[in-house]
Amino acid sequence: MGKTINYNDLESYDYYLPQELIAQTPLDKRDESRLLVFDRNNSEIYNRHFKDITQFLRKGDVLVINNTRVLPARLTARKDTGANVEILLLKRKSLTDWEVLLKPAKRVKIGTILTISDDLKCELLEILPDGNRIVRFIFNGVFEDILNRVGSMPLPHYIHEKLKDKERYQTVYNKVEGSAAAPTAGLHFTRELLQKIQDMGVEILELTLDVGLGTFRPCKEKDIRKHDMHTEHYSLSQEVAERINLAKRENRRVIAVGTTTVRTLESVAQYGVPLQAMEGDTNIFIYPPYKFKVVDALITNFHLPKSTLIMLVCAFAGYDNTMKLYETAVENQYRFFSFGDSMFIM
Repeated sequence: MGKTINYNDLESYDYYLPQELIAQTPLDKRDESRLLVFDRNNSEIYNRHFKDITQFLRKGDVLVINNTRVLPARLTARKDTGANVEILLLKRKSLTDWEVLLKPAKRVKIGTILTISDDLKCELLEILPDGNRIVRFIFNGVFEDILNRVGSMPLPHYIHEKLKDKERYQTVYNKVEGSAAAPTAGLHFTRELLQKIQDMGVEILELTLDVGLGTFRPCKEKDIRKHDMHTEHYSLSQEVAERINLAKRENRRVIAVGTTTVRTLESVAQYGVPLQAMEGDTNIFIYPPYKFKVVDALITNFHLPKSTLIMLVCAFAGYDNTMKLYETAVENQYRFFSFGDSMFIM
């Protein structure tokens, strides 16, 4: 008799990962990353490279991508005492006001002015119940231009190497600025590979979900159902909703590039299928057993132990299958997390 798994128990989502398998830098060529393919129909596993994904796609498939762009959201400021404060942009509230994380936070009082550069300052307006802050930026010129000049990429805590090229933490199809983290499953695509996929007769559709830093926040509740899921802003256009609805009617596969795309599609589906155009905030939490309403296949990177993202993958691929895939990836020395390798679960 096999061991009975409690899907609501946080410990069920732990796995062994040697530290050296956590990728610190992106590969020179995006699509040279490795690809672990899992066919749910016959439980076959294939070891490939990402550029070989065309072998597993077919005419009529719909590939849905998240076109968000990561903000250079990490800023270094100083108080009038000369002490440094790190500012991490989380969510835009208005033209000038942002929800942020400050570090160290306790020493910055309401009304304090922080200087970031000659043309950018901010004032602390409010302390939120969860410890985040609201600040108002004071600037001369275009805020985004200043941010691109003085900000740095908010790389996850497990990456210790400096990123040489900011664009390597962006997908090649990024358009809509607003994320504090990259939709990392999309980092493997090159423009050439996307063109090749389109030439095969695969339809590529875009939506937007602004990825928040909550995506890296570990689940700490022993009973995962008690976890307070982070909220992220999303947008799905009428045209894209209609194209997806048509694909579903014609029994063509809807392939989500990344968990952010899954979260958006399944959030909209909560309001009914066929899908409607929608914009809003979602705190959808997907874990086993969950019945997927839209997504038929998933491209995703390898996620942190005990994270809500590995729970989503377990819901999609099956718990036992997911744990076996992660074990296979470790055995075969795959690279993990944001700059790591990827999986195609179909």
